[in-house]
Amino acid sequence: MKIRKPKWNIKASEMSNKTFNPIRAIVDSMKIEPNPNKSMIRLSIGDPTVFGNLPTDEEVLHAMKEAIDSGKYNGYAPSIGYQSSREVVASYYTCPEAPLDAKDVILTSGCSQAIEMAIGVLCNPGDNILVPCPGFSLYKTLALSMGIDVKLYNLLPEESWEIDLKQLESLIDDKTSCIIINNPSNPCGSVFSKSHLQKILAVASRNCIPILADEIYGDMVFPGSRYYPIAPLSTDVPILSCGGLAKRWLVPGWRLGWILIHDRKDLFGSEIREGLIRLSQRILGPCTIVQGALKNIINNPSQEFYSSTIHIMKSNADICHNSLSSVPGLRPVRPSGAMYLMCFEYPNFFRIVVTVPEELMMEACNRIQEFCEQHYEPYSNHIIQDIDCDK
Repeated sequence: MKIRKPKWNIKASEMSNKTFNPIRAIVDSMKIEPNPNKSMIRLSIGDPTVFGNLPTDEEVLHAMKEAIDSGKYNGYAPSIGYQSSREVVASYYTCPEAPLDAKDVILTSGCSQAIEMAIGVLCNPGDNILVPCPGFSLYKTLALSMGIDVKLYNLLPEESWEIDLKQLESLIDDKTSCIIINNPSNPCGSVFSKSHLQKILAVASRNCIPILADEIYGDMVFPGSRYYPIAPLSTDVPILSCGGLAKRWLVPGWRLGWILIHDRKDLFGSEIREGLIRLSQRILGPCTIVQGALKNIINNPSQEFYSSTIHIMKSNADICHNSLSSVPGLRPVRPSGAMYLMCFEYPNFFRIVVTVPEELMMEACNRIQEFCEQHYEPYSNHIIQDIDCDK
C-alpha cells in the first residue's frame, strides 16, 4: 500500500497577514528616482534626528557614557524594568492629583511597545477600540493584527482638530474596550484644552470606557499653548498613559518608553497590572544601558535645551503655515505643538514634519506651492467631513 508523500505547505500566520503599517510599507519600499536637479527633502517620518539640526543635550550623551563605563547594565533587567528606573519615571510624572510610584510604571521598548501592550491588556479579539481620524496609523496596525476592530472618530480641522464628541460617543457599543486619545497630536500638531479633555473624560465616564492616552509629545507645545496630561483631570476614568524618551529628549532610536497606570478608583483592579507584567515577559524589557542612564537623562538637561528645540519647531511651523496658507487648494491648520502640520482639501490631507532645517523648510514649501499651482483644479460639492481616514 502506497503512503502519500507529504508536501511542503508553509504559510505565514494570520497575525502576520493582518499586520500592515501603511507609513512603514510606503517608506521602506519606496523606489522613486529623485529629480537629479533637486535633493530630496524628507517630510515624512517623525524622526527629529534625521537632519542633524536637533541633537540631544550633551548631558543626555554623558549619562549614557557613564552608564556604559560603569559596567553595571550589561545583563538582563526585570521584564518591567529596573525598580530604580521605574522610580525615576514615577517621580518625574507624579503630581498630587495623579500620584504615581514605581509599581504604577511599566518600562517598554519605546512608546510603540507601550501602546501595543496597553491595547493587548485591555482588548480581546472581536472587541473594538475608538481611534482618532486623522490619527497615528500604528493604532490600527496593532489592533487589526490582534483581531480587534477599529472605529474611527473624527477630529475637526475647523476646531483646531478637537474631537467631534457627539460622533465619538455614537460609536460606543458593548464591545468597545478603550478610547485612544493622542495629545499633543500626531499628525495634527494640535494640543487639547483643559475643558476639552474634561469633556472627553465625561464621555468615557458615562460609558465606563477606559482611556489609552498616547502622550509621547507631552510638553512639546509652542508658546501660547499649554499641555495638560489627562490623568490629573480624571476623577474616575482609569487611564493607561504611554510615553517615552523619543521625542522630548530627541533619541527615538534608544527605544525606551513607559506605561503609567492611573487608577485611583481601583477600577483596573489587579488584573490589568498583572496582565501588563505578563505581556512584558514576552520580551525582556527595554535596553538596560538606557535604563541605567535614565535618571540623568530625564533630570539633567538644561531648560535651554528644551526651549531651543521648541523654538526651532515653532519657527518652522510658522514658516510652513504662512507659506502654504496662500497656496490654491490647501488649507493648513496652524499647529500648537508636537512636530507636525496638517494640510487638507486637496482632496484629503497630508502631514508635514517640521523638524527640518529652516532653509529646507522654506525650499520644501516653495516646491509644494509650485506643484499645487501647476496641478490644482477647483472642484465643487466638497465637504470637509468626507475626509477618508483610510487613505
